[in-house]
Amino acid sequence: MDGLHRFDRKAFVMGVLAGAEPFSHPGSSGAGFLLCHGFTGTPDGLRAWGAHLAAEGFAVRCPLLPGHGTRWQDLNRTTWQDWYGVVREELLALRAECDQVFVGGLSMGGTLTLRLAEEFGADLTGIVLVNPSVMRTGLDTKLLPVLAHVVPSVPAIANDIAKPGVTELAYPRTPVRAAASLAKLWKLVRADLAKVTQPVLLLHSRVDHVVEPENSEIVLAGVSSTDVTEVVLENSFHVATQDSDADVIFSRSVEFARALRAGQVGAG
Repeated sequence: MDGLHRFDRKAFVMGVLAGAEPFSHPGSSGAGFLLCHGFTGTPDGLRAWGAHLAAEGFAVRCPLLPGHGTRWQDLNRTTWQDWYGVVREELLALRAECDQVFVGGLSMGGTLTLRLAEEFGADLTGIVLVNPSVMRTGLDTKLLPVLAHVVPSVPAIANDIAKPGVTELAYPRTPVRAAASLAKLWKLVRADLAKVTQPVLLLHSRVDHVVEPENSEIVLAGVSSTDVTEVVLENSFHVATQDSDADVIFSRSVEFARALRAGQVGAG
């Protein structure tokens, strides 16, 4: 894949925070789900989603993205090509095991999901997006290329959860250089949205303090998919896979995938 460079994954797994480890489950249905976590987050935020899919017979893989799950400084040493390279490898491995593959992602995980959909086309049976990010309107985003050279980090974007007592395992700071790289990925993904033709299930929170509502609007308007289902999550903030609507995400994902496996059009 042009533009991708190899990341030393064996060295990376040293020093991973407890709970941030990647996970996988074998499947019994012949179908698989690749799950992609968000920027500064970890697989822990998708662990319950993965367990639900596995209980329904799906093979599941959720890698820990390079630079995540250790120290925020490590993320500044990586780029979007590193993150995408890992999910791409996992997708190829899952395709070798399953006759149908779905990809799901939260936030930046949704960005990576869209990029996979743009590249792999009909090789993906469907995609599930939860509060996907493809842009930010703030001035700080426009200044990222400059800030990346002078400011190592800014306040965290983690823990936007409405449900009391739930904490996201994520970094306490947002690495600026890595955020600048994410902004480059957003631009590429937005430019190629028309290449997304697979069935899409998009779930987004009515109130989200991290990803602006324009993101879902851009995705819905830009994809070429004819089978698109939009679900508004009324009781969750950004990290919806750990929030009050998590069961909605889990059950709708299964319904979506099962309908597509049954060959039904309008799976949502």
